[in-house]
Amino acid sequence: MTVLGFHNSHEQVHPAELLTAVQHAEEVGFAAAMCSDHLTPWNPRQGESGFAWSWLGAAMATTTLPFGAVNAPGQRYHPVIVAQAIATLGAMFPGRFWVALGSGEAMNEHVTGDNWPRKELRNARLRECVTIIRALLAGEEVSHDGLVTVDRAKIYTLPEQQPALIAPAVSVATAGNSADWADGLVTINQPHEKLREMIAAYRDAGGRGKLVLQVHLSWDPDPARALGLAHDQWRSNVFPPPLCWDLDSPEAFEQASAHVTPQDVTGAVRVSADLGEHTAWLQEYVDLGFEELYLHHVGKEQRPFLDAFGEHVLPQLGVTAPLAAVAIDPPGPAENRRPDLDAVSAP
Repeated sequence: MTVLGFHNSHEQVHPAELLTAVQHAEEVGFAAAMCSDHLTPWNPRQGESGFAWSWLGAAMATTTLPFGAVNAPGQRYHPVIVAQAIATLGAMFPGRFWVALGSGEAMNEHVTGDNWPRKELRNARLRECVTIIRALLAGEEVSHDGLVTVDRAKIYTLPEQQPALIAPAVSVATAGNSADWADGLVTINQPHEKLREMIAAYRDAGGRGKLVLQVHLSWDPDPARALGLAHDQWRSNVFPPPLCWDLDSPEAFEQASAHVTPQDVTGAVRVSADLGEHTAWLQEYVDLGFEELYLHHVGKEQRPFLDAFGEHVLPQLGVTAPLAAVAIDPPGPAENRRPDLDAVSAP
């Protein structure tokens, strides 16, 4: 049995339409949902930028689905604000919310006017943020001086159980380096050998919790239209790091993708008019060890995809509901599940 969820693309779909879409996703059999927290779309043709946290409150109140969100604390968001947002959703919807905390992309973060740090500094900043967020979710008062600064922060409305903090990764190195703090791993569809290496790096470094995969796909009964949708909407998303981290605007991504062909996009998007082929591809990811798959149809119109997959794909894969999205209990003292930061204090 597999958790099959619906990925909600705030970069592509108006939030009101996306709310209707996720409600319909539950109706046709999807068992979970997730979204990314972006300020800008990946290219001008996508054209949307709904605020994920506002939308999550509406979506969770009008469905029974568990939700995940991908967020980058440390620059555009202060970690105390992220912790408060996590705590409130966790308190209102117990066991139904998890968050993946990443180091971010320049396209979303440059708006503060601060310098875009080198990758190693972004990684260090993220670890500080994770430590701060975990301490706040545990009810501690936190002060911290480092790559981020916190002065006597405390959150008063807390969930009964801390929501899971998941590590998002697109590289083997990030998967391994995140294992000591994460309650699970989430990545995107990539070649199978790369995914095997990421899973091994995470588990070999002691990583626990669920393995989650976001699957970019394009489906339409017309094969040419399925490929055209993928090329139109997602050709700006075929670049590996560091380019995808460092380009700083939708226009820059558009220029970088000017020579990307439709066939080039099929390396990043599963494109087919054949629902059986999509089913087989998804089963392959399950066989690799992924327990939750979140399907992202890269076209802007979602309902035909939801209806088709709800009727023909989900029943073939034996969909089940996910376990409660809560933090893994540490094996020892709380510090064992948090990177060491002497500057974090809890009076």
